[in-house]
Amino acid sequence: MRTLHSGMKALVALVTLMMASMGVAHAADALKIAVYGAGGNIGQRIVKEALSRGHHVTAIVREPARYTEKHERLKVVAGDVLDSAQVGKLVAGQDIVISAVGPGRAKTNVTLYKEAAESLVPALRKLGKKAPYLIAVGGAGSLEVAPGVLLVEKLPEAIRPDILGQKAALDYYRGVTDVKWTYFSPAGLIAPGERTGKFRLGGDQLVVDAKGESRISMEDYAIATINEAETREHSGKRFTIAY
Repeated sequence: MRTLHSGMKALVALVTLMMASMGVAHAADALKIAVYGAGGNIGQRIVKEALSRGHHVTAIVREPARYTEKHERLKVVAGDVLDSAQVGKLVAGQDIVISAVGPGRAKTNVTLYKEAAESLVPALRKLGKKAPYLIAVGGAGSLEVAPGVLLVEKLPEAIRPDILGQKAALDYYRGVTDVKWTYFSPAGLIAPGERTGKFRLGGDQLVVDAKGESRISMEDYAIATINEAETREHSGKRFTIAY
């Protein structure tokens, strides 16, 4: 019996190690994660990834009745990221707050990214040491493609306003030292795809493959987002991802 007991303990330890390497959270490690923009393409995948790892998620959306995701560990509430006082109330007690908000396909309000940052940071600041860790879903256009040369400079004029709006938010975050934050830029191309769990991370430079391409699936971006929620590895700086 003693040998069997020892064997079971070893098996549990092995399974625990395997789960950790796969990015799977244990029940004791479950986080409380609030997600703004949970109804968007990336936000939806972040929510699903977090739930798949055993975390508790609060999806904060404008119209809860239109949000279709259901789960025993998912709470859906109405909220406006631009209402700083409301933000403070909704994220109090959370471990992580993820901002995946955007102006939508029309891209008519490209100042939204910075406005959201300017609402989130003061709300977290008021919560002091109990404030959740902020992960901002960012853009790729502010990444360097050569020393001192940003990707946005290589892109068509028509899409630059939205990219510069994202960069304005990053510039704002970089001036914040009293709130724990990170800004997560995707690859040059991000689209729905396969969840592989295999990717590379970088800093302020665009990550490209052997063909010079920079791409990532939304599913793998979501994996890395929740990895960051669990590790807080890039606090106070921007990071990026690509295959």
